[in-house]
Amino acid sequence: MVDKDLRAGKNVYAGLFLISLATLTYEILLTRIFSVTMWYHFAFLSISIVMFGMTIGAILVYLMPGYFSQDKTEFHLGLSAFLCSITTVLSFLLYLLIPFVNSISVLAFVVLAFTYVLISIPFIFSGICVCLALTRFPAQVSKLYAIDLLGAGIGCMLLVYLLKLTDGPTAVIIVAFLTGLASILFLHREKAPGLFNSAIILVLILGIFSAGNSYLAGQQKPILRLIWVKGGITGLGLKRPIYEKWSSFSYISIRERQSLKPFGWGISEKYDKNEKVRQLILTIDGSASTPITNFDGDFSKLQYLKYDLTNLVYYLRPDASVLVLGAGGGRDVLSALSFGAKSVRAVEMNADIIKALNQRFGDFSGHLDRIPGVRFVNAEGRSYVASSKENFDIIQVSLIDTWAATAAGAFILSEHSLYTVEAWKDFLSHLSKQGILSFSYWYTPEKFPAVIYRMVSLANTSFQEMGVKNPREHIIIVRHIYKLHLSTFPEGVATILISRDPFSSQDIAKIKTLCEEMNFEMVLGPDFSLNPVFEAVASGKTLEQFPEFSLLNIKPTRDDSPFFFYALKFQNAFKPGIWKAIEKTSGVGPPLTIFILGALLIITLGLTFLFILVPLALTADKSSLRGSLWFFVFFIAIGFGFMLIEISQMQRLIIFLGHPTYGLSVVLFTILISSGIGSFLTGKLKDQMLKKYGVILLIILLILLIIFGFISPYLVRAFRSSETMLRIFIAGAMLFPVGIFMGMPFPLGIRIASQKSPSLTPWLWGINGAISVCASVIAVVIALNFSLSITFWIGFCFYSLCLLAFASAKQKPA
Repeated sequence: MVDKDLRAGKNVYAGLFLISLATLTYEILLTRIFSVTMWYHFAFLSISIVMFGMTIGAILVYLMPGYFSQDKTEFHLGLSAFLCSITTVLSFLLYLLIPFVNSISVLAFVVLAFTYVLISIPFIFSGICVCLALTRFPAQVSKLYAIDLLGAGIGCMLLVYLLKLTDGPTAVIIVAFLTGLASILFLHREKAPGLFNSAIILVLILGIFSAGNSYLAGQQKPILRLIWVKGGITGLGLKRPIYEKWSSFSYISIRERQSLKPFGWGISEKYDKNEKVRQLILTIDGSASTPITNFDGDFSKLQYLKYDLTNLVYYLRPDASVLVLGAGGGRDVLSALSFGAKSVRAVEMNADIIKALNQRFGDFSGHLDRIPGVRFVNAEGRSYVASSKENFDIIQVSLIDTWAATAAGAFILSEHSLYTVEAWKDFLSHLSKQGILSFSYWYTPEKFPAVIYRMVSLANTSFQEMGVKNPREHIIIVRHIYKLHLSTFPEGVATILISRDPFSSQDIAKIKTLCEEMNFEMVLGPDFSLNPVFEAVASGKTLEQFPEFSLLNIKPTRDDSPFFFYALKFQNAFKPGIWKAIEKTSGVGPPLTIFILGALLIITLGLTFLFILVPLALTADKSSLRGSLWFFVFFIAIGFGFMLIEISQMQRLIIFLGHPTYGLSVVLFTILISSGIGSFLTGKLKDQMLKKYGVILLIILLILLIIFGFISPYLVRAFRSSETMLRIFIAGAMLFPVGIFMGMPFPLGIRIASQKSPSLTPWLWGINGAISVCASVIAVVIALNFSLSITFWIGFCFYSLCLLAFASAKQKPA
């Protein structure tokens, strides 16, 4: 039995705050670590792992009522926090030793499942802490739930500042340090002297190590560092990085390049000069590489840039004002300058890259930021263009998605703000009258070039919506095919040129001449098409006559469905032969990525069934479950509704705010803080008034969700060009009122259920957690195959079901 009069002391509030803060900090930190060690599309996996681990913790509390007796609650809170601290360190150290298997195989599935379980272990103990705090002090559940959400909300923002001070691996140790502090707060020395003293020793060790490794990381000599990155050992076959820097949205490393041969993916074979160029390779998140070129002011040493297909646009518009999106290591800036550009605006979202290029390695790179006419801007590319009052002769976006990431399908599950109709309309409207937008991407000749087709589709639709009658007159595609010894490298690059005005006959003649001189090949022009598919796509014709498009979708992506690199039609996902068809496709929908998504869905469903639903079913108290159907419907609906709305808005705001970390942090912070306020407010309701006011509050929530669903797309469009801080404020302001009312159903349901049967609450907690685990993956599947809006409105339907269940559930008289 639970003593309803047991009161939580200030130490419980403080400890719960720290546990929740550390849990959410680690959750977001894992998105960064997974992006580096595996791929970006594993970022959403951290949400599922956290929910799974914490739900297991709640189930253990339910299954072991004798062990987790109420009179020992504070001891078990302290012990769980202590074990959370230790397992955070141990599980992370073991994870560092596990290579990511980048293939479609049983081994890959096993490694993924093992990683899922391993990383979830500390969250099991975190879940025990939170469950004990929220179920052992029923009279204070609203306040405790508010503290839980407050800590979690602050944890969302803590990582942003934490990674300005230290590196990723050290941040994990700091998380363990915080949970160790929580253990000390929960415990009383006189009641558990051994555990209390052990916690103090643990905290001291973790604190000293964190400070030491953080200092060494600043000196580029950390003791604890990543070992396996993208399935390979860091430093194997390469020199160790000479510089590393973590931030809340990237990890960059810089190595010396061994070869003195100029680096470039589209350099013509006609380039026969024996130039030696010293270059450093800057790598982002372990895959995206960009060269930093040694430059002493002499452009005659950079002749290779004039033979690179990605720079074709400069032959058409010399003496241009240039906007480079994704400046990286400065290669495109040097390209523009070598062709005599009168001004270069280099936009780079990652401030650490700009600092590395122009400050730490400024003497090596030639301090590009000091060259007259060159200005670097720290901003997200699309947002900068939308807010700019200038027009440019050239906007260049060259291979910002690297071959390594493309080969693994790393961006298929990612939102991409640069590849939507809305984005391209922004780009085209910021070109001068004869300005040209230049995009470069991989083009493997033996494969179906779905990415290039989709780019053409984007251009065609964008022009049509801007009132252009014949978009094909504005599009030219040129490719360069070459052979490399390593089969894993792409064997072709294409550049798509999109002109605001129709290309002139002189432009077309110039391109044809350059193709002959440099052994490039024109794929599409106003008067030429390599194949009828390009002609049909560029002209906006139907594609039904082409069998390749029966399985794949190359319709232009929009902000509401921004998954540019995912082109599998949902109805074809399980058709025979689909995998063979996908294998023949370049860039869109590699089987590996679809395998990973399917594997994650199977793993989450399987583990949830095995470790959550089965134990609950086998140990259920039949008497407490009798007459509880509507309670189960209620908590199932909350689990689906909350996750579908949270993840859909997270993905929408990634586009709006310009980066995954911003979307994740702002959405989680706002929803958690506002939900905490909502939970706190429900504590003001008297028990006998819960049912009446609960129904009213849920109706208000549904009304707010309807308003939010209709006005949020409008507000996103209206403020897309605003400064980052204003966009963050708008995002928070949209979510905050909804979040307040989204935080109310759970504590209301727990209070009413505890009146019926106190032993029922962990059961309901477990069901809610199980659904949340599965919903975190299901939400991504829905968004990929349909849209963010549909994902949101399905979440709304679940909250409508929540209202029905709440109104139908019977409240025991107080």
